[in-house]
Amino acid sequence: MVKMHFMEMTRILLCFLLCFSYSLQGKETKSVMKKSVSGQKLKYLISVPNDKPQKNGWPVLLFLHGAGERGNDLEKVKVHGPPKLINKFPELKTAIVISPQCPQGSWWIPSTLMALLNEVIEIHKKNIDKKRIYLSGLSMGGYGSWNLISKNPNYFAAAAPICGGGEVRRLRNILKINDSELFKMEGLIKAKELPIWVFHGSKDDVVPQKKSEVLVKALKEAGSTSIKFTSYKGVGHDSWTKTYNNPEFYRWLFSHSRKN
Repeated sequence: MVKMHFMEMTRILLCFLLCFSYSLQGKETKSVMKKSVSGQKLKYLISVPNDKPQKNGWPVLLFLHGAGERGNDLEKVKVHGPPKLINKFPELKTAIVISPQCPQGSWWIPSTLMALLNEVIEIHKKNIDKKRIYLSGLSMGGYGSWNLISKNPNYFAAAAPICGGGEVRRLRNILKINDSELFKMEGLIKAKELPIWVFHGSKDDVVPQKKSEVLVKALKEAGSTSIKFTSYKGVGHDSWTKTYNNPEFYRWLFSHSRKN
């Protein structure tokens, strides 16, 4: 009798723990932009917390994947980075995480990404902390992050480009990118107050570490005191696995709030 009572209590406790765990997980849905902007109508994954928003609303993280995840299958977006790890880190569980998918043969276009952000913010506007909007991306998404920062230097609370770079003019004709959407160093310099943590592998033979170093140097020379650079010695192109699996990364990112 005692044994049966104990087993019943154990089942109840396990059920409670499972329900509690589920309540902390974000609700992931697949969606698509309402209208095309700059020739792109992005599909995207969005994770929205199940719990009530914090006092000032939920923070937002925009994640940009690499070239290998382009296409028409949103499941590919969860191969690397935050959309794969949402239930592992508390900061991700309590944030709106937006993970768009870039079309095959295309590139991240700043005006399209800003339109996506504005669309999501409009939908959840009562529950979003507009002073805590963050940006991160890897490889092609690292390039996209730097470009988005250069076009919107005062928009984000903090950013973390991983194994990316700035200049892509040589790809302009291949990817059919409008000149106005290309990275501009003078735009990036205006982001000298933005907290940025840059990551790269010292042995990266896909996107050489020099691509990040040039941008970090330019910001420091412009007077930035809020930029950090982590070089993983002996690491190749995959500098994102270490980064996105580091709890300190999320504590740093989500600790920032835009001042204006």
